[in-house]
Amino acid sequence: MWTDCHVTAVEYDPKIAEVYHNLYPRDAVVVGDAHEYLLNHAQEFDFIWASPPCQSHSRMIRGGQNRKPRYVDMGLYQEILFLEHNFNGQWVVENVIPYYKPMIPPTTEMGRHYLWSNFYIGQFNPPAFKGFIKKQNLEAKRELMDWLGFHFEENLYSGSNHCPTQVLRNCVHPDMGAHIMAEALARREQA
Repeated sequence: MWTDCHVTAVEYDPKIAEVYHNLYPRDAVVVGDAHEYLLNHAQEFDFIWASPPCQSHSRMIRGGQNRKPRYVDMGLYQEILFLEHNFNGQWVVENVIPYYKPMIPPTTEMGRHYLWSNFYIGQFNPPAFKGFIKKQNLEAKRELMDWLGFHFEENLYSGSNHCPTQVLRNCVHPDMGAHIMAEALARREQA
């Protein structure tokens, strides 16, 4: 999707990593803990996009059958602070708009996402998907893949969640990613 750059994707789940690699064979794919990978390899890159797990921050855990007390994964804030104070390149951290007031104010809000970054990101309205959260069956999987612009046969599951759309619903829309990359490149040229 991004041209004239080398992409390294880090994915914890080997099955998701395999599907990613099949979709984007030119990208390097590392199977492992992205949080640890960032700590040990950040200086090897010019640009870092981090998307820490959103489940403990999501408003979804505050209602319905998912409602149960749980700790917020502080990895989100660890990564923001780490990049802010230890990384010389451009960076962005993406996560959902949480159910609580963020401990570190985001740089910008875009659709259902908060973004923290060390460069200006102009406003962009990512394509919306009606009934996004309620889409949880195989037909919805096809609809979400059409919306995102990529397709795969496998049913991918995140952890113990056996919803065939969960992994797709965690994706950032490619148009939003392209917008953010264009903003990063424009800021780099201005520097």
